[in-house]
Formats: sequence, structure tokens, C-alpha cells
Amino acid sequence: MKLAEWVRRNGVHPQTAYCWFRAGIMPVPARSLPSGTTMVEVADDAQHGQVVGCTRVSAVDQRADLDRQVARVTAWVTGQGVAVSRVVTQVGSALSGRRKQFLGPLRDPAVSTIVVEHRDRFARFGAEYVAVAPAAQGRRLVVVDPAEVDDDLVRDVTEILTGLCARLYGRRAAANRASRAVATATVEDES
Repeated sequence: MKLAEWVRRNGVHPQTAYCWFRAGIMPVPARSLPSGTTMVEVADDAQHGQVVGCTRVSAVDQRADLDRQVARVTAWVTGQGVAVSRVVTQVGSALSGRRKQFLGPLRDPAVSTIVVEHRDRFARFGAEYVAVAPAAQGRRLVVVDPAEVDDDLVRDVTEILTGLCARLYGRRAAANRASRAVATATVEDES
């Protein structure tokens, strides 16, 4: 396939891929045609590897939403004409870096495609960095609905404060402490 198509499928910036090609460090074999077109050799087993759906909710009381996420991800993948190998479900924070259920498909070389519904389902922050790791191995991390989640600064700060307060004070009152901290900060800014 052409380098431009490989870039679109793997979420790599075109300049980065071209620099990798010139330096000879492409994660997949690539060659230049006499016409100047760069062709990337994609192995058949990478295209037909396992497709894993990943779903996550933050709290146990959101399990019903977890089931709906599984249904939506599975329906989207099968709508693309691909079979889902398995679906990984998890109840936990997106800020935690120790999520075994999500790290499993990232580590498994047999998994060619990881499908999530929204960007914040696999990583609230640094999602771009997480997406590049599989792309460097010729695998893909697909976000079904990237427009759903907006980058709301207040929501991001609230989630960071909730995570930090939970670690410092315990899980029970973390959300209340975070909302009070945000309220205090906004009152001080208005003064």
C-alpha cells in the first residue's frame, strides 16, 4: 500500500513516516518506486490478526453502560466486515496506568487492531502517545467516535483532582473534595 494510506490507517503524521523512511527505521518494510512513490509492505497476518474491542467504565454502578459499550463496539466492528476476536471489559479509572485488561491487548503481538468507542475509554490523557505504540508495530488502535469527547479543560482538571484526591484521601470522598477544590478555585479567580 502507499505510504499515505499506511499513515492514515496507523495514525502517524506523514512527515514522521517520511523521516522514518529516509532514516531507514520504518517499523514495517518500505521501498521507493522509480516514480518516487513510497510503498509500504504490510504483511497479510497483520491485516487479518485478532480484532479486540476494549470498553471501560469508571464505577461499578455504570455496568449497564459497559454492556451498551460492548454492543456498540461489536456492532461497529462487524459493520466494517470484520469479526471480533474478543472484547475486553473493565471497571476502573482511565488515569490508572496499571489496567491489566487494557494492557493485555497492547502487549499481545497477535492483536492487529484494538477498537475503542471513545478516546477517553482507553486513556484520558496522553491518548495520542498510546495510539502511536501499536502503530509503530504495524498494528492499529481505532477510535469509533472521536468527535464525541471534547477537550473540556474544567472536566480534565476535575478528573485530575479526583484521581489525586483519591490517592491522597481515599476513594470515598474524592469526588466531593475535587468538586470543592474546583469551586474554591473558581471563586478565588472571580474575586
